Amino acid sequence: MLLVPSPEPVAPLRVALLGCGVVGSSVARLIVEHADDLAARVGRPLELAGIGVRRAGRDRAAAGVDPALFTTDSAELVTRADIVVEVIGGIEPARTLILRAMEHGASVVTANKALLAEDGPTLYAAAAAHGVDLYFEAAVAGGIPLLRPLRESLAGDSVRKVIGIVNGTTNYVLDKMDSTGSGFADAVSQAQALGYAEADPTADVEGFDAAAKAAILASLAFHTRVSAQDVHREGITEVTASDIAAAKQMDSVVKLLAICERVDDESGSPTGVSVRVHPAMIPRRHPLGSVREAFNAVFVEAEAAGQLMFYGRGAGGEPTASAVLGDVVAVARHRVGGGRGPGESTYADLPILPMGQARTRYHISLDVADKPGVLAQVATAFAEHDVSIETVRQQQVGGAGGADGRHEARLVVVTHAAPDAALSATVDALAALPVVAAVSSVLRVEGV
Repeated sequence: MLLVPSPEPVAPLRVALLGCGVVGSSVARLIVEHADDLAARVGRPLELAGIGVRRAGRDRAAAGVDPALFTTDSAELVTRADIVVEVIGGIEPARTLILRAMEHGASVVTANKALLAEDGPTLYAAAAAHGVDLYFEAAVAGGIPLLRPLRESLAGDSVRKVIGIVNGTTNYVLDKMDSTGSGFADAVSQAQALGYAEADPTADVEGFDAAAKAAILASLAFHTRVSAQDVHREGITEVTASDIAAAKQMDSVVKLLAICERVDDESGSPTGVSVRVHPAMIPRRHPLGSVREAFNAVFVEAEAAGQLMFYGRGAGGEPTASAVLGDVVAVARHRVGGGRGPGESTYADLPILPMGQARTRYHISLDVADKPGVLAQVATAFAEHDVSIETVRQQQVGGAGGADGRHEARLVVVTHAAPDAALSATVDALAALPVVAAVSSVLRVEGV
């Protein structure tokens, strides 16, 4: 009888997990529950080498893994792993731990948008120096496959523009203000009650989270280093019920948009990159106008591929863990078969343009004296700053106005596209006109 020797056992790839919050616990559970499928997809088993946490002794039964895997010595843990997954967030100790992992030969999967936006070049350089991978699909738009299409699928194309809703908290707040008439504070409270917003929602409502994501998107799309500090940022705390109502009158909605654009000269040659985050009116018929609740969506325009849309849940343990595991599989396959994923691409090295040079459109509401000649003065202010008016509409706002007994009206002006600096200067000039009682609302208009 011929005896066939049993195959030699295949050594597993050791995965160290840093962080066991909502996302980390989902990652740990999925690695354990789908061990056989992951091994088949990778070619070798994946084994949790340990889970680094900040504090010992907490009840972590929800993670569904062996309690013996938890350790507070993350610095030691990363030295004995083939792949390190970082989901603790923030700048430190995440940066130090990632660099230490790479020094010891581990590839890294991270969801840390803040670190990538602040110091991505350092991480890329370390990955290249040590011959390891750096993957970060989960850093933007949670479970939506977005970064890899920009980084790899569109590598042979030329991206012109990326515009999207990349923060679920602000989208939920603005959606509730639009659909239910809730005020800003009430909508934020609803988001907090549902777990969409933190107890301190500053990073979301002031646009910091979206700005970090915009920096990552622009860096990948335009092969240019863009940091969070390069992104013009405005939050949604100043959006009022009047702004929401004004948008409705235009069959539009207000969204916090991340807008990354390549700016070309008349010959079509790129001259710079504009990256900004701010609330804006967008038509309801636009694909981004129909994005509801806490969903994310990103619209990409490329020269050859045309218009592409990516939509889905942008946050949460399960969707984000899905993106993390996708990166883990990709990185693990490289460890098994050899080779590496793409590194940093900055060959274009385009200048980052100031917000004043960004071309956009304004929706402006003015409370003015209701008398002859007012519209001419308003039109002159626009003309003096070389801003063209697309539409103007007058509304009556009641009887006698201020102490002088003047009657007032409201002018609603929508401009054609112009440099933001010219539009801003026009608003200042309008506010200084004697016939203008107040500039009651100013919002940018996008997607038209």
